[in-house]
Order: sequence, then C-alpha cells, then structure tokens
Amino acid sequence: MQSNGSIHNHLQLSIPQNQSRLVFERVNRSLGRLSKNMTPQNVHHFRTNGRRVEALIDQLSPETRNKKKVLKLVAKLTKRAGKLRDIDVQIAFLNNLRVPDRQNHRAQLLEFLGEEHARRARKLAKAADSATLQELRKRLRREQNGIKLDVDPLRLALSSLPKPSQVPLTEKTLHAFRIGVKQARYLAELAGEAPKAKLFVDELKRAQDAAGEWHDAVKLKEKAEKRFGSASQSALVSVLQNISRARFRSASNALVTALTTLSQERQPVKPSARVQYNSAASNATVRSTAVA
Repeated sequence: MQSNGSIHNHLQLSIPQNQSRLVFERVNRSLGRLSKNMTPQNVHHFRTNGRRVEALIDQLSPETRNKKKVLKLVAKLTKRAGKLRDIDVQIAFLNNLRVPDRQNHRAQLLEFLGEEHARRARKLAKAADSATLQELRKRLRREQNGIKLDVDPLRLALSSLPKPSQVPLTEKTLHAFRIGVKQARYLAELAGEAPKAKLFVDELKRAQDAAGEWHDAVKLKEKAEKRFGSASQSALVSVLQNISRARFRSASNALVTALTTLSQERQPVKPSARVQYNSAASNATVRSTAVA
C-alpha cells in the first residue's frame, strides 16, 4: 500500500519536481556504487550525476550554510572523479590509436597514464570515505527539501547559455563555453520530455559531446608534449596535435550551430536582430577556424 501511495505522490509532482527527484535519487545511487567499487562506469556515473545535482543546487537552492557545504563537498568529489575519468578516456583513446610508434612514445605514455590512474584512484578513495559520503547524503536531503522549482527550466537554461559571438573562440574560451553548455543542459532536463525540451537538450548534448572529445584530445596532447617535446621531436605529439585541431574545429562549429538553433526557439525577435546574431555566429566560426 505504501508503494502505491509513493507512486501516486510522484504522479502528483510537477515535471520539474519529478525530474529534480530523479536527479537526487540517481546521485545517491551512484554514491553507493562508488563506495563499493570504483569501476570506470561507477566513476563516470557519479561524475555526471554529481554535476547534475550541483547545477540544480547552485541555481535553485536558497543561500544557506548547508548549500555552501554541500556544493564544496560535491565539487571536491566530482573534480577527483573527473580527473580519474579523464585518464580512463585517454587510456582507451591511446589503445585504439593506430599509428606507427617507432619511438615507443605511445607505450611510454600509456605506462605513465597507468601510474597516474593509480594515484588518482587512491585520492578519490581517500576523499570518498564513509564519513564524508554519509555527511554528503545528509546535506543532499536537506537541499532536496529546500530547492525552489517554481521556474521555467528552459527560460533559465537559455539565460545561462554562453554567447560565443561576444568573444573569439579559442581553446580557453571553448573550454569555458563547454562548461556553460553542460550546466544549461542539466537545467533544461528539468523540463522533461516535451518536444521543445528534447530539442533543447539534444542540441546541447551534441555540442557538449563534440567539445568533450576535443577536450580529451587536447589534454592528452599536452601530456605528450610535456614528456616528449614538440611535434618535430615526436610523431605521437604530431598526430595528437592534428587530432586536437580537427576536433577544435568540429566542437566550435557544433557549439555555434546549437546556439544558433536554440536562439530561434526564443521569444520572437525582430528579423534584423536575428540576422545580426547569425552573422555574429558565422564570424565566430571563422575566428575559431583561424585559431585552430
């Protein structure tokens, strides 16, 4: 009987309330799995669910001491989980990279990444001790009860989107836009499966995925450069430079395309304003290609 009542209560929630409930439930499940086994999948799920709940609390919770504490705890754990996840992705990327390796640089870099992975795993395990996870769960419950969901998720997400037409797209700014797009997507997910919400989320996910692939490649390239020198000194560095440049162009174009598409979903604007925005987006694409 209690189970049926619980289902009935969930059906009475608004879409943002129900989506928020799911976010908190998922982060709690991922915390439990992470505490038992730090597999690559469990680390990845915790990082993504942790960042979702972080975005909701940051934007929708009232300013309290508990909010500051929980954001600090979540940020610390997601940062360490993110660094470990990045190495998992880099190792998989190198293992699948089919290039001549006469200098043995790929094998050396894989060995280095394996050692770094072990260090990062120990740091995450130390940070995610039982006392910390228990405190985090308690603070998350408080935030879930106090979160304010009387908002229009899509309007809030739109207002938080970056505007690449305002500055040239460089590696530094693209990384910042990637983070902004990710946070906007998490807010938009509160709108559920409505067609407009699905379009919004799908467009941002495509841009986010392209930017993520670029970020993975550029971080791996930086590690290779630090160990082996310039492209003239290492064939592996040369290959990674070419890959990161190509991915930068793809990510820049995906971002501008997504933001241009979503700008047309806003409230109707004057035709001249829309043309001006599209022109600015095109200029941003040209600038990003020149930088790459």
